[in-house]
Amino acid sequence: MFSGSIPALVTPFRDGAFDEQAFRRLVDWQIESGSSALVPCGTTGENSTLSNAEHHRVIELCVEQAAGRVPVIAGCGSNDTMNALLHMNFSKKCGASAALLVAPYYNRPSQEGLLAHFTYLAENNDLPIVLYNVPGRTVTDLLPETVCELARRFPDRFIAIKDASGDLSRVTDHRMGIGKHFVQLCGDDELALPFNAAGGVGCISVTANVAPKLCAEFQAACAANDLEEARRLNDLLYPLHYAMFEDSSPGPCKYALAQVHGWIENELRLPLVPCSDKARTAVDEALVHAGLVKAA
Repeated sequence: MFSGSIPALVTPFRDGAFDEQAFRRLVDWQIESGSSALVPCGTTGENSTLSNAEHHRVIELCVEQAAGRVPVIAGCGSNDTMNALLHMNFSKKCGASAALLVAPYYNRPSQEGLLAHFTYLAENNDLPIVLYNVPGRTVTDLLPETVCELARRFPDRFIAIKDASGDLSRVTDHRMGIGKHFVQLCGDDELALPFNAAGGVGCISVTANVAPKLCAEFQAACAANDLEEARRLNDLLYPLHYAMFEDSSPGPCKYALAQVHGWIENELRLPLVPCSDKARTAVDEALVHAGLVKAA
């Protein structure tokens, strides 16, 4: 159902408020540059700092602006099961194609708790679900046996995973436990090449915010089994992948976007602050290396 380069979109702010005009332009630019789907209100979208009203407006505007050109995977995750369901109900109503559901953060549920959480959501809303495992942020690790059990219980609901565990062996674990039809999307840009080689079909990407065309071309080369071209593009993008996390994300990403486009402000919400001088230097150098800006 999903493949290729899928940006986890930033949420642009201006003077503390959601910048709808900039977001519309970002959506259009992403689609025109070859992104195959869009993810609003993920971690990169600073979803944890959005009110529910803002969260829903971002999803609604993304669906509206995409206008059916690409699918929208709405970020619906929460550490509160009922709030995640609220997001899913709204996302289904406004026309999202699927829900991205992160493992509940802060609460630290057991694997049984994770099964109960995701089972409840699957039983109470029929949106297709993309699981999201990012233990570096949530502390909780959604283990392969839990992913396989959810896919066994609800084969038409749990259709994909964004895996940011950093453990490449899990691609094979999921293939062996669920099957090749289960969509596996990398959640770490710098691992996308070996992830795809192991059986992945794309990446939900931070870097694609800044370099959508290069990321789309890289994923197309992987899909065509053109390893030489995939390596060439990966080499161009590699410093940028790391620069995006030189400081708390999405600080470096928003700084980079402000360098590439004058219509996006380098503005974040507390507790995040603009990235450090060290991170800015890393981003500046990576943008030049990728050919996205000219050297000063």
